[in-house]
Amino acid sequence: MSFSNHSVSKLLGALLLSVSSAAFAVDSVKMMIPANPGGGWDGTGRALGKAMIEAGVAKTVAYENKGGAGGLVALPGYLNSSKGDGSSVIVMGAVMVGGIIQAKSNVSISQATPIARLTSEFNVFVVPAASPIKTMKDVVELMKKDIGAVKFGGGSRGSTDHISVAMIARDAGLDASKINYVPFRGGGEAVTAVLGNNVTVGTSGYSEFAEFIASGKLRAIAVTSPKRLTGIAVPTLVEQGINVEIGNWRGLFAAPGITPAQQKELVEAVQKTVKHKAWLDASVKNNWTQYPLYGNDFGKFVEDEFARLRVIMVKSGM
Repeated sequence: MSFSNHSVSKLLGALLLSVSSAAFAVDSVKMMIPANPGGGWDGTGRALGKAMIEAGVAKTVAYENKGGAGGLVALPGYLNSSKGDGSSVIVMGAVMVGGIIQAKSNVSISQATPIARLTSEFNVFVVPAASPIKTMKDVVELMKKDIGAVKFGGGSRGSTDHISVAMIARDAGLDASKINYVPFRGGGEAVTAVLGNNVTVGTSGYSEFAEFIASGKLRAIAVTSPKRLTGIAVPTLVEQGINVEIGNWRGLFAAPGITPAQQKELVEAVQKTVKHKAWLDASVKNNWTQYPLYGNDFGKFVEDEFARLRVIMVKSGM
């Protein structure tokens, strides 16, 4: 088989364009983190970005933090400004799903392109070191006396933090719509509120409170996992007679309107990244459970999560 010089030139040109486009998709990544610095999404995004560079799938990663409303402050702008941009990604998770349901928003993460589910993290409940509260059973007893007197601080309304508190109230036979829940825009704000005694109990992913638990400034009284977290001597809610388990998964979406080839390249970049030592070390440090699912399978999972969490939230009066 022979080729003309013109045919060879066209073929080489197409190959070069393909290589150039593929490199652009992961060469300089722009990562939207729809939360303030210091929270779980921020930690996940920055750990992933660092690992992408160390794994050799990205030369640079630029981060933009925009917190509020369970990601709904950042999401509309991201969807509008990033269309077709194969180098742009946004961190998201169960919190955003809950936030969209809570707000009855017309904007949905399903408008973006699914890339990967990354981790699941279980919530921890904390109190200041000097608090008289020793267990979650103590908290439930206080709620039974006066549900509004117990002020919980956590992520945005509709987040897994919020849902977990509502589930605890329901398990105790209380009206979950009367819980006193104070939402914060990021983990840093929640920590400050707990340390300043502005809330009775704080709740969020373990990684957000880990530093302050280790230093003794905060005391962990319960986790929402089905069994105790590895290396962490904190009892589960179930151990304390509270029949509640819930996890907070996190993942990555890309811009709307990218091509299947661009989606595939980003999926493969993440698949390589999560095997790298930098990511695995960050996961161990933050007690993240690996929870991988990729591409359109991840997109289907998110659709199912919308349905599942909507039922829980309606039954909890949220």
